[in-house]
Amino acid sequence: MSDTGSAGNATADKAIPDNVSQFRPRPKAGLVLTGGGARAAYQVGVIKAVRDILGNPVRNPFPILVGTSAGAINAATLAVYAENFSRGVGNLLEVWENMHVDHVYKADFPSIMKSGAKWLSSLMLVSRRNPISLLDNAPLADMLARTLPFERIQDNIDSGALYAVSVTASGYTSGQSVSFFQGGSGAEGWERNQRIGAAVTLKLEYLLASASLPFIFPAVKVHREYFGDGSMRQIAPISPALHLGADRVLVVGTGRQTLDTARSRSNVYPSLAQIAGHALNSIFLDSLSVDLERLERINRTVSLIPPERLAEGKLPLRPIKVLFISPSQPIERIAARFIHELPRAVRFILRPTGALNRSGSNLASYLLFEESFCRALVDLGYQDTEARAQEVRAFFEGTMN
Repeated sequence: MSDTGSAGNATADKAIPDNVSQFRPRPKAGLVLTGGGARAAYQVGVIKAVRDILGNPVRNPFPILVGTSAGAINAATLAVYAENFSRGVGNLLEVWENMHVDHVYKADFPSIMKSGAKWLSSLMLVSRRNPISLLDNAPLADMLARTLPFERIQDNIDSGALYAVSVTASGYTSGQSVSFFQGGSGAEGWERNQRIGAAVTLKLEYLLASASLPFIFPAVKVHREYFGDGSMRQIAPISPALHLGADRVLVVGTGRQTLDTARSRSNVYPSLAQIAGHALNSIFLDSLSVDLERLERINRTVSLIPPERLAEGKLPLRPIKVLFISPSQPIERIAARFIHELPRAVRFILRPTGALNRSGSNLASYLLFEESFCRALVDLGYQDTEARAQEVRAFFEGTMN
């Protein structure tokens, strides 16, 4: 199990504007949910454990919710039901513990063959039209439209049950990482190198854009630009929560964090699935690890500076408590046990890539939206968080009064 939860400090880049801190002087906990396709079921297990550790509260313990990719969908769900946190968690559990591939993308042979034919004709220059995506995620759009009344987000902000919610997407033309947020009075946008925060009224299109896995799901046009998965080019996943005013963040990863630097030997050329899985891990996991290391390093540096010196220099630095929870077991190994439950058409297109083999199960883990796999991840997230119940209680100390 990862034990990287620790105290951190915000940099000037992560500083909270003065008007935000004045607007909400009470400690503000932020929840940061990263991407990972089907792996995001792990996050639901963590959130379920937090609910139980806190005694099944009605009040939302996370006034600031930040999500990317599949994590954006989980964050938006909690935002919609922020007036009753336990109900929101129950809604997430209902969805993820009864998940099937056809709730997310079309997995029948006609749909798969149609998409494959478009890719093949484009590659062979038979068609001049760009293929949109390998899979059609229209079922996901339908499910979200039915189950998430987005207008309730503003109601929850107005009532004080929620302060802000943010989802991040990546612009294919500008190359910018854009955090679209909806927040209360005092929440302001920001602009940094290749990443900005834009105030909007959240709706379905923003979630679909944030969760648009590159090549796999179609890009979504929002305003003037096509956007894809928010994990791409997101160099600071924790930053949106801090810009929105969080002074402590619970970060939930979807990949096992390890300091083991031992290299494995292999004389077999990597399969397409291994390469694709490695690329997806780079997109979804690496930037979070770097951001956490940066936060902890700056914490150690700032702790050496006397508070009066910080005040004299007008440096916008202050301590940020961080609790990081990530899988204690390799998710790809769990996925290998359930790959056979993927629909036949999906297994048909994945087989040539090597994704059905244990060595290629990393790629399959992102697409394995099946009940048994998702339930296994929910259980793992719950167990990992329960094992750190004392840290969870300490994290919320002073925020639930």
